[in-house]
Amino acid sequence: MSGDVKVDPKSDRLQLLEPFKAWEGKDFEDFVVLIKVKGKCTTDHISAAGPWLKYRGHLDNISNNLFLTAVNAENGEMNNIRNQLTNEFGKVNDTARYYKSKGVNWVAIGDENYGEGSSREHAALEPRHLGGRAIIVKSFARIHETNLKKQGMLPLTFANPADYDKIQPSDKISIVGLTSFAPGKPLKAVLKHKDGSKDEITLNHTFNEQQIEWFKAGSALNRMKQVAAGK
Repeated sequence: MSGDVKVDPKSDRLQLLEPFKAWEGKDFEDFVVLIKVKGKCTTDHISAAGPWLKYRGHLDNISNNLFLTAVNAENGEMNNIRNQLTNEFGKVNDTARYYKSKGVNWVAIGDENYGEGSSREHAALEPRHLGGRAIIVKSFARIHETNLKKQGMLPLTFANPADYDKIQPSDKISIVGLTSFAPGKPLKAVLKHKDGSKDEITLNHTFNEQQIEWFKAGSALNRMKQVAAGK
């Protein structure tokens, strides 16, 4: 019996998943800010439920709800963010897709208890699928933080919560220290502001050795495949 799973490529409900790319082996440099979220950001703000749940088996389609009801700190609006490459405002998913098409990685910035609510896997899958590499917040809901790690994302917290205010939507953010990434060892972020000035802030994480291997492999599933292959 064949082990192949066959899915109609025209289906809007089912889609085969492609493995996420492994870490490139270097620090993250000059990533754009997709959105700086203001206030509460539950898994439902990140990946809305309701009619969207019919697309649970199709990652690309359900990703159209990314940050649909999260409040953009720049303008106090939902699903209306500035494209840092074109300076035009548009939907979050459209902007993320534009960055992805240009090979531009992004980070998202959040507030307290980011990812609270239901343990919705898609709230971690969608940002990764659309080119996100790190989520930097004041604090995480524990389950969502782990879900992000499983998808090869970097969930990071401000060592000083007030540093949230230093980040501007137009910043370019570099995450430094990944080549010596280790449990209990903070990372640094260099914020390059539009006026040419810079800030350097400390970011904490809760990765253990195994979870760092997930990050390096690109996801927990990728790492499981490596282990199965004896790597």
